[in-house]
Amino acid sequence: MLGSLAKNKALYLLLLPSVVYLIVFNYVPMYGVVLAFKDYNFMKGILHSPWVGMKHFNQLFSDPNFMTVTWNTLKISLLRLFFGFPFPIFLALLLNEVRITIFKRTIQTVIYLPHFISWIIVAGILRVLLTTDNGIVNHLIQQLGFEPISFLTSNVYFVPMLVASDILKEAGWGTIIYLAALAGIDPEQYEAAMIDGANRWHRLIYITLPGISTAISIMLILSLSGILNAGFDQIFNLYSPLVYPSADIIDTYVYRIGLLEGKYSLATALGLFKSLIGFILIVITNKAAKMLGGSGIW
Repeated sequence: MLGSLAKNKALYLLLLPSVVYLIVFNYVPMYGVVLAFKDYNFMKGILHSPWVGMKHFNQLFSDPNFMTVTWNTLKISLLRLFFGFPFPIFLALLLNEVRITIFKRTIQTVIYLPHFISWIIVAGILRVLLTTDNGIVNHLIQQLGFEPISFLTSNVYFVPMLVASDILKEAGWGTIIYLAALAGIDPEQYEAAMIDGANRWHRLIYITLPGISTAISIMLILSLSGILNAGFDQIFNLYSPLVYPSADIIDTYVYRIGLLEGKYSLATALGLFKSLIGFILIVITNKAAKMLGGSGIW
């Protein structure tokens, strides 16, 4: 062990900042989980606040808002997964068929750019586009003879707008992994298939998709592990009390009861519940992927 450290000390020094970052920002804060089992008092601090056992969990599960925000979180996350997860795969497959390098690189650059724009800027753009007063989209709708649509204040249209804007912003960035997986497929397989008479559809089904199946299964596992992460930044910058019934999720609820109302212990209990569900889902999905012949993440 010591010999390995001495031999690769430069590599370990490069790794050290990442390890320190992981410990300081991911493991040290985990001590705060005890707040879920304490009646936190700001003057007494975490250590000296009294233990209350499962009090906050009982209070949480009896709160009618808990079921609403949990259902909204699952609904939005599942819609994102159903419509958003296949989209980067579809884009990667299309880009993989482009043979003009300059055109391909230009398209890649254009679809990557939205990922680097923060949600607060995207939210501002969406408000300009979708507002009922002078929004460009509603102006076009009125020109076609229809009534303007309240995308930002309607419980019917707000969630579809969230899903669509998330796909437009992140789908291009999601293609990177699949394009890398596609680049790892041996070109000789395609050549052999073409000699055997396989058309483009056959090559897609029997070579391309199996070649990126490992990447797809891993990304699916990671996506399901975060099924309760419905996009705090996006929703927080776009929603209003008018759409709480359909768009208030666990993260925004934690923000309100924790930071705005000062119920730190209750907010911690809700956050711990969310993390536990995510852990269970990633274990189940990883096991299911292996049983189906795919690759897990461990």
